[in-house]
Amino acid sequence: MREDRQRLDKWLWFARFAKTRTLAAKLVTGGFVRLNGQRTDNAAKAVAVGDVITLALARTTLVVRVESLGERRGPAPEARQLYIDLNQDNAALVSDPDKG
Repeated sequence: MREDRQRLDKWLWFARFAKTRTLAAKLVTGGFVRLNGQRTDNAAKAVAVGDVITLALARTTLVVRVESLGERRGPAPEARQLYIDLNQDNAALVSDPDKG
């Protein structure tokens, strides 16, 4: 795999969306992850900077854009730099009646 891409399960684990890489792979194979709007069940699917990942979790759905490919699973502040939460932008649009 080229260096400008990373396995989806590995990126989810680095970004701390799953406690283990095995659980990250299960999120993908269980059909809870979309990559650029397309459902994928391939944990080895390559992600790149700019890709949009949608995660259907227990009580919420997260939409994030990949900003960086991690080199390790670091502390939460480091993991947070791997993505931008696109839900925050949408929530601001929905909650402000003047912007609708």
